[in-house]
Amino acid sequence: MGDPSGLSNTIDRAGAGGTPGLDALEELVNAGLSQWDAGGVLQARLGESVPSLENGLWKVSADGRMETTWRIRPGVQWHDGAALTGDDLVFTVMVGRDRDLPALGNAAYDAVERVEAIDSRTVTVHWRRPFVQADTMFTTSLALPLPRHLLERSYVEDKANFIQAPYWSQEFAGTGPYKMREWTRSSHMVLVANAAYVLGRPRVDEIEVKFIQDPNALIANILAGEVELNLGRGLSLEQGTGVRDQWRDGKLAVRLSSWIAAYPQFLNPSPPIVADARFRRALLHAIDRQQMVDSIQFGQSAIAHSYVGPSEPEYRDIERSIVRYEYDVRRATELIEGLGYVRAADGAFGDGTGQRLALEIRTTGGDDFQEKSMLSVADYWQRAGIQMDPVVVPRQRATDREYRANFPGFELVRQPNTLSPDALTRMHGAEASLPENNYRGSNRMRYRSPELDGLIDRFYVTIPRQERTQTLAQIVQHMTDQVVPVGIYYNTDISMIANRLLNVAPGAQGSSAAWNAHEWDVR
Repeated sequence: MGDPSGLSNTIDRAGAGGTPGLDALEELVNAGLSQWDAGGVLQARLGESVPSLENGLWKVSADGRMETTWRIRPGVQWHDGAALTGDDLVFTVMVGRDRDLPALGNAAYDAVERVEAIDSRTVTVHWRRPFVQADTMFTTSLALPLPRHLLERSYVEDKANFIQAPYWSQEFAGTGPYKMREWTRSSHMVLVANAAYVLGRPRVDEIEVKFIQDPNALIANILAGEVELNLGRGLSLEQGTGVRDQWRDGKLAVRLSSWIAAYPQFLNPSPPIVADARFRRALLHAIDRQQMVDSIQFGQSAIAHSYVGPSEPEYRDIERSIVRYEYDVRRATELIEGLGYVRAADGAFGDGTGQRLALEIRTTGGDDFQEKSMLSVADYWQRAGIQMDPVVVPRQRATDREYRANFPGFELVRQPNTLSPDALTRMHGAEASLPENNYRGSNRMRYRSPELDGLIDRFYVTIPRQERTQTLAQIVQHMTDQVVPVGIYYNTDISMIANRLLNVAPGAQGSSAAWNAHEWDVR
């Protein structure tokens, strides 16, 4: 669903927002030592094992320092026939930590002390402090391996142009199940099976990847039988269900991804009652979220009762900690009346002075799905007796950090709901978007709770899984009891999959449909 300039999703995302589908294209031609499967579980790929406390490859010292060790499978090769070695992995981290190359950087590198190659197939990463996602090193998320023999000269002699080097495009050589044979800019790419792929030669001999940016053109290609699988966001759920109803030769597959939530303002909100958890609980009871799932999401999503979604592997462990708010208009009315508001003859709430209870809710323009969601929420709250003022923020103001941080009531947005530090810390007080940090904090609702901050901090330094999950359950309990964000439902990513394709399924968050491309087959 885009026209990529190169084959590094990390470099691409550091630009103007990323190319939809490039993550899947990268997974077709490149591979990490491990990868997430369709259930969101990290599985070994080019590496023999994923480091864990149980297998002894992840060690934690009393002072918080850590060591994680990987061993490369025998026979792993780059597409040019050179072996993948420990020196490649050391080089990869060195480049990623280079502050002169921010496009390849990651906040996780700050926790890395050093990396050493024990032998040609073994590396150990030494961490200066705990980092719960240390096992994601050398994956598509962090430090995807780079070929030292192909890139070192460019790095040493022409660092300023390193990310523009021909390697990233026409001269690309990865370790994945497919090799690039042909690339016609703005048109297509032809990939052929990598017979030397360490997990076995892929079952499909050749894949043509078309670059189609217009959704209507993509739909026409699918219905004509010219496209059998779409890679990347671009089709809406409405468009996908429309194609499904006409496409006898294929099916629609849906996965839950990010979430849609209404974020309250906690710093000088207007009206002040927004900061009261009892009021936010009333607002949740007033929304028929299941009806919104059925109408706006065509029944393909689920109510966002929790930040952690039901498709995530941690969900079963934290489910009992979720405080749920079912659709109950009577309960919503009782809660609002309990806060001192009185309902007038026309059904509108007002305070003791006769001042109407009024709320503004915002969302950014240019996203039809978000706008529909915001208007639906506003309508439910209006029916509950609250005077509503829905505002669509024009795209020109979407990057105005001060304006975005100073919304008076609620902002409904699509946000990541992963457990990565850059997502969960959007709830942390240290990330509050304030004048003193030039409104650069990711926590635009400015929620600051020592209890939640402490739990988040503890989560990211707790390595044993059981203890970490217990902390996550406490985080979820706090967020749902206090209704920190007002969760609406989960967003969906859709895949159109031809019936003749076998073993193709949407990946979990952190992976794409290409997570098991070497196992794809055709009838």
